[in-house]
Amino acid sequence: MADTSTPYDGPLACDAMCGGLSRWLRMMGVDCSFSPNIDDVELLRQAQAEGRLVISSDNKLFERNLFRRGTLRGLRLPVGLPLREQVQFVAARLKLHPEFPRCTLCNGELAPAGREDVADVVPARSLIWAHRFYRCSACGHVYWEGSHWRRINAVLGELPRDCRP
Repeated sequence: MADTSTPYDGPLACDAMCGGLSRWLRMMGVDCSFSPNIDDVELLRQAQAEGRLVISSDNKLFERNLFRRGTLRGLRLPVGLPLREQVQFVAARLKLHPEFPRCTLCNGELAPAGREDVADVVPARSLIWAHRFYRCSACGHVYWEGSHWRRINAVLGELPRDCRP
């Protein structure tokens, strides 16, 4: 399992049951893979090939030899934990510090984009009041700091004190 005595800054892999958690981790700037349609064998193969720490609440998954031998590292989520508490649990255990977000859809890196560059995909009202725009370098999805930004910051504000931005 993961050594939680020092901050973890490596890439993560969430299993099929942790889709919501993967999106929150990406909003925190964490490189987190999530492929809901692959089985456990493929998840572990990809995680090992990419050097990712696996996050899951599936106890059986962590009984596999890759974990028992220490070939692969993982973090077991308590079963039944609500999403907000999952975010807090992972942030506390891995001592994560929110950074610049990644694309919640594909895990790509976000880059600043000019208003004129995103005018064709951003709603007209948002173009008027939003000041910052970002485009995913991998899939092209566009983000801006809308009203949802306050809700995101409220959740991040609930993180353990040593994990806050």
